[in-house]
Amino acid sequence: MNKELLKKSQSLLALFALCLVITLLSDKFMTTTNLWNVLRQISVNVCISVGMTLVVLMAGIDLSVGSVLAFSSAVCAGLLKSGLEFQSFDLFVGFTVLGGVLVALLVGLLMGLFNGFVITKFSIPPFVATLAMLTIARGATMLYTKGIPISNLGSSFEFIGSGWLLGIPLPVWISLIVVLVMVFVTKKTTFGRYIYAIGGNEKAAFLSGINVNRVKLWVYGLAGTMAAIGGVLVTSRLNSAQPNAGVSYELDSIAAVVIGGTSLSGGVGTVTGTVIGAAIIGVLNNGLVLLDVSPFWQQVVKGGVILLAVIIDRKSKGSK
Repeated sequence: MNKELLKKSQSLLALFALCLVITLLSDKFMTTTNLWNVLRQISVNVCISVGMTLVVLMAGIDLSVGSVLAFSSAVCAGLLKSGLEFQSFDLFVGFTVLGGVLVALLVGLLMGLFNGFVITKFSIPPFVATLAMLTIARGATMLYTKGIPISNLGSSFEFIGSGWLLGIPLPVWISLIVVLVMVFVTKKTTFGRYIYAIGGNEKAAFLSGINVNRVKLWVYGLAGTMAAIGGVLVTSRLNSAQPNAGVSYELDSIAAVVIGGTSLSGGVGTVTGTVIGAAIIGVLNNGLVLLDVSPFWQQVVKGGVILLAVIIDRKSKGSK
């Protein structure tokens, strides 16, 4: 019993140990300003990683989340800045903050659904399909922005990423809502049980009457929507849509999922575990910056952490 409890708590213990080590090495870590900054940064990865968790639970992968984030947020910024103009009809359509955000979420959803469609309709491996979307979405972002940031989007939009509510940064509230909704979906709904069933044994799930392709389609759609939410948070915090936004975000999200205990083989894992994994990645990034570690070494360290997490996962499955 104690052994099982220790295994379930290993990610949380790793987070506490990491915080302790960084606190001992840097007196800037445990300051209020820095901790709020860490939570803001974690909020973006939490939103993306929650969507990635659903995909990995089905034994899939989504390498396109960073590019989907960039394109959806660029579209949002473009609509807020310039609206839509139909010269043939002498018509101009302006967008409120809510309208721009909703369009961004719709774009993320559609791109995710396209991933799911390609994977299910043509039986293309998720790695290949989402790698293609990574390139397509990145190219579309460059075409849409012409390689130039879209800035000065207004104080109302900036409030989403930089504002405070009840003494807590708004992005933290948004990521908390996303987490609570996805915990409910995975734990309390039939759709959530289908995700675990497909990841555990896809053939058995199909023979049990589950519409596997439909579930996959909507899971990838949700992953795209979560990436778009992350894009809105990043863009609003900077008050600018950067053409290169989201680069390597897929690495951090996969790392959070794996470190949080979700098996790459599918069927095992939790959203709350992913949140802890995202916190570990966020604290690690922040700690390496505070310790003035070279950005190149930061990538090496994160890659090593992912590799270690996968090795632990494989050994755990092997022992079973």
